[in-house]
Amino acid sequence: MKTKKQPDAVDAILAQWNRERPDLDVTPMGTIGRIRRCSALLQRELDRVFADYGMSSWEFDVLATMRRSGAPHRLTPTALFSTLMITSGTMTHRLKSLESRGWVQRVPHDNDARSMLVELTQEGLDLINRAVEAHVDNEHRVMAALSAAEMTQLDAGLSRLLNSLEPPETDA
Repeated sequence: MKTKKQPDAVDAILAQWNRERPDLDVTPMGTIGRIRRCSALLQRELDRVFADYGMSSWEFDVLATMRRSGAPHRLTPTALFSTLMITSGTMTHRLKSLESRGWVQRVPHDNDARSMLVELTQEGLDLINRAVEAHVDNEHRVMAALSAAEMTQLDAGLSRLLNSLEPPETDA
């Protein structure tokens, strides 16, 4: 027995467009509107957990990127800003902020005396280890509305969409 879909905020928008422009197929607008609305609401849920650890989402992203890189949790600034898809200037500003909080430090590059590496401090490592556990628990809580099969289906569809939107990787 199929359950009836609960109307959401996007349904009202689609109804208005269908009334005003019945000649347009606004089906993609519904899907994209729901993705965008979910993104905003998900970010709010994620930010609550980050705030519990005294950090913002960008701070979590930088620390998590360094943590998942593996020991010694050390990356070049270029690797960081490329992975995080931000500019080098933004990365410089963010690293200064993280450094002032004692979560990262700059260390000499063993293979290139002209450059520095960014490394998690012990305080930064301890913080991200605690925060990522709470983050994953929060993600499980947020996604609990979906069954395992629905999660798999949603993930597959979003992966196909993401692959169609992202530019192909090129070997430089």
